[in-house]
This record gives sequence, C-alpha cells and structure tokens, in this order.
Amino acid sequence: MNSDRALERDLGIDEHDELDRKIDRALGRIGALLRTLFIIGLLAFVAFAFVIPQWDQVGPFITTGLYLVFQLLYVAFMMIFQFIVLFWFIGRPRIYWLMPGETGVGFKDYKGNPEVLESARQVVTLLKGVKRFKQMGGQPIRGLLLEGPPGTGKSYLGQAIATEAQLPFGYMSAPSIRGMFWGMDTLRVMSLYNKARKLARKHGACILFIDEIDAIGQSRSGASNAMGMMGGMMGGGAGALNELLNQMDPLPKDGWKDRLLRLFGMRKGKSEQPPVLTIAATNLVSVLDQALLRPGRFDRQLRVGAPSYDGRREVFEYYLSKVKHLDLPIEQMVAETVNYTPVQVKHIVNEAVVHAVWNGRDAIDYDDFRWALETYEWGMRVPVIGMTHADKRRLAYHEAGHAVAAVKLLKRERVARATIEARHDIGAAALVSTKPVEEIHTQTKDELLAHMQISLASRASEQIFLGPGEEMAGASGDLANATRIAEYMVKMLGMNGSLVSYGGGLSLSPLGGGAPTGGREVDRLLDVNFKRVKMLIEENRPAVVAVAEALIEKHALMGDEVYSLVASAERSTNGHTNGHVTAPPADAPAFEIASGGAQVFDPPN
Repeated sequence: MNSDRALERDLGIDEHDELDRKIDRALGRIGALLRTLFIIGLLAFVAFAFVIPQWDQVGPFITTGLYLVFQLLYVAFMMIFQFIVLFWFIGRPRIYWLMPGETGVGFKDYKGNPEVLESARQVVTLLKGVKRFKQMGGQPIRGLLLEGPPGTGKSYLGQAIATEAQLPFGYMSAPSIRGMFWGMDTLRVMSLYNKARKLARKHGACILFIDEIDAIGQSRSGASNAMGMMGGMMGGGAGALNELLNQMDPLPKDGWKDRLLRLFGMRKGKSEQPPVLTIAATNLVSVLDQALLRPGRFDRQLRVGAPSYDGRREVFEYYLSKVKHLDLPIEQMVAETVNYTPVQVKHIVNEAVVHAVWNGRDAIDYDDFRWALETYEWGMRVPVIGMTHADKRRLAYHEAGHAVAAVKLLKRERVARATIEARHDIGAAALVSTKPVEEIHTQTKDELLAHMQISLASRASEQIFLGPGEEMAGASGDLANATRIAEYMVKMLGMNGSLVSYGGGLSLSPLGGGAPTGGREVDRLLDVNFKRVKMLIEENRPAVVAVAEALIEKHALMGDEVYSLVASAERSTNGHTNGHVTAPPADAPAFEIASGGAQVFDPPN
C-alpha cells in the first residue's frame, strides 16, 4: 500500500484526484440508470398514447405478429435444445469424480516402488500444507508428470495421493477430450478446470488426473497437429493443448462475488486461485510440448518403472494375500517375472485362480502359476496335429541348436522354454524363449556376439544333423536377426575397429556422401560367428541330440528340462564345454572381435 501511494505521488496523483475519479464513476452509473428509465418511459408513453386507444384496429396485427415471433422463437429454441442434447450425448468426455476417501486406494495399497512412494508422500505433504506454504512465500505445486511404461501403476498412484491428502479426485482419459466438432476439446478442458476449482474452494485443493496426456499434449511444432491448428475437423489439434496451458498457469481472475466486493471497495489486491494439482501420465514424454514441461506447469516429473526384485516380491505377496493358495516358491516366481509390472503380476495371479477353478480346486498352486505365466507370455497352446515325423525332426533339431547355444553362451539369461508347438500369440511354428535372471541395464560386446551366435545356431544345427539341402526356410528370421545385430555393432557401436558411428548422422549409403556402409565388415562378422557356433554345436552333439529327441517326443520342454538334458549329455560323454568357443577356425577372415567394455544397449530395430 505504501509503495502504491509513493508511486501515485511520483506521478502527480493525490487523494483529491482519486476522489474525483470515484465521483465520475458514480455519476456514470447514475447516467446509465437515467437513460434506461427514459427509454422505458418513452415506450410506456407510446403504448398508452397510441396503441391502447386504437387496440381494436391494431390489436389483431400485434397479436398475430407476437404469435409468429413466439413460433419462430419456439422452433429456434427446440432446434438449439436438440442440438445441445445431441452435442452433449455424443461428445461427453470420460470424466469420473471421486470425493475425499471414495477412491478406496491409499499408500498402503501401492506396492513395488518405494522410491516413487516416497516422492508421492512429499507431494501429499505439500498439498496438506498449502496455507503454511503460502505464508512462507512459496507457491503450491501445480503439476506432477508420471512417466513410465503401461501397467506400472501411474493412475493407481494418483488415486492414492488423493486419498492420503483427503482431496477430491477427477480422472479423465485425454483421448476422450477430442470431439467430433471443432472447439469441443477447448470447452471440455475449460469445464473440467472450472469444476476442479469449485471443488478446490470447498475442500482446500483438488487433484485432476489426465491419463495418456500425449494424446493432446504433443509438440505443436510437429506435423501431427497441423490439421487442428488450421481449424480442421474432428475437434483435434492444438486447441485442447492451448487451453490446458492456460488453465495450468492461469492469470488472476475474479469471480462474480469478487467483482461485487470490489465494486463496493471491500476487496483489494489480486485474486487468489484455489490450488488444483494436475497429475498426468504418459509413456511418451519425449513427444510432449516443451511449454507443458516448464516449471509452473508440470513442476515435477517422476519416473515410474517396473519394480525391482524386492518390489516384485512385495507385489506378489500383496496380491497372493487376497487369494487362497498353497505354499508357493515366492522367490522362484519373482525370478521368473523379471521386468513384470504390478498390473502384469496381478493378471498372472488372477489367471492362476482361473486355472485352479477350472480344475475343481479351491486354492492355487505352483502349477497354476506356471500355466498362467506360459499362457500370458506365449498364448494358448496349439497341439501338433497332422505334422509328419520328418517335419517334427527338422523343427526339433532347428530349435535344439538354439537351445544348446543359449545354454552355453548366455550368462545373465536362461532358457525358459523350447517347443515345436505353435502358440496363438507368437505366430511361429516353434521357438526357444529366454528370460533374464536379473534386471539388465547394459549389454557388452560379448553378449551381443552371443545373441548373434544363438541366432545362427539353428542353421549350423541344420547343416550338421539334417544334411546338405535340408536347411529350412524358417531360418530366415534367425538370419535377419543376426544381420541386424552385426550391422548394429559395425555401424552404430564402432565395434569393427573404427569408432565411426552412423548414429551421428552419416549416410548409410556411399551415395549420400558418408563413409562406406561397412557391408564387408558385417559379412565377415557373420561368417566368423557362424563358424564359431558351428564348432560349438559340433562339440556338443550329444546335448543337441538329447534336446531334439525330447522335443520330438514331448513337443515342449521347460527350461529346467533343457538344462538337465544338456548336463546329462555332458556327464555321459565326460564333456565339460564351458562358454562359447573363443578361437575361430584357422581359415576365418581376420576380424577384431576381442571383448569390449560394457555398452548401454539400444536394441536394433
């Protein structure tokens, strides 16, 4: 206040000038009122002086005119009303509102990510202490962006925050904001925040959760929003994003009560907006507009990833506590579900219950878990019907080559299953599946070479056990995968004796002005590793035969059975082959394949 008066003195404005301005405003209002009264009086004079005395002559015309006007207004009203009802029914967004305590989900129910939970507790502390926070001169948090793969519990965490803070919670799926008419998305965002602020005034604050925000929050510089920015159809474009930006960081705005108080001089200073925390979830944070990510909108970004080993054990224990079960090897179940999200764990437990009910039991056991896990990962089993013994033998030795090579070469992964049965969700006639035994965040050169050799092992096994001309067309996918790994190592990771990487923007074609494509180096690398893995298969003939014959007989083997067959074959021949063969054949072309350090692995496309 003192600074305002000092500024007025500097500008030559005194208290008398302020009084004059107030008098002028009051006189202006009085003048407007007098003008309104004059117009009403003039209309009354015309009515009493000219219309009423001659009503018999002009009355029917006036009545007919008023009736026609009424009919037109009625028709217009009904058309507008029907359009509004249709507009609302077709275009209503998917928004759910829950009052404090109605979500039924608290921090006690959020399992698997203790670090994320601790960050959520900090957010709740800020929400509960908004008044104290403002007294200290701070601004309440406005946005929290949860980023992570599907199924990690992002919306679940939002509900838990609302429950713990005892605040209203609104859930909306961002794609539902888009409507069939232009401008609907903007109106929906505006309406959403108006209701949120109304609830925030009543409860002290409010939480909005926007799921899949990348549907409306994509960068406006990209081509995906071009149609909407030009006023395109289907209500898409940047309208919703622009309105969301305005609502998350709004200018002070008076409501009608505040305007009335200011009119009588009872309210001074800027308006205070009730705190609304916007929590958004996405698994594509890289496509979001930078204006959304700046401080003042999404102040905090929280990565919600798949739980670790301890986290998965906590999730398993939580969901198993809700179902009847026999003694289960929890540690083994956790080890078999590396990189599983809480939603996936919940699904596996529920499917195990389904399998137990189908078999007439009232409690699940480990066999139910294994059935649920296999069905989820590979789909429903398709029995081998009408396949000749020759086809079974080809498939069996093809997959046995993969399986034995994987047993010998993989250190941080293990064979989970080998089968010559088709699966609905896989599409392949046969497969060997591997799983990590721990969370893998890096991949070394040796591990890349191992995966290349495992892909090539099927062709090596075909040549050794099936004979010339018996190589199958089914190896095309294996060869393509091995080639992708080789190209990735040579052209992207600088593992061909040169540190040049085409990831730096060089053309992959000599015609583009870049370095040579490295085709010869890729071919040499594939040739060297094919000869290496062929030696490995030769040295482990009994193991390949044992696995292949078991596949012919049983059609499918679990990982433990594969390892048992390989170990038994080694004992029977007193063989002790460990790891992959390190020395290439004497006629192998020169190529530096010495082990390199750990590389952050970005799988090739």
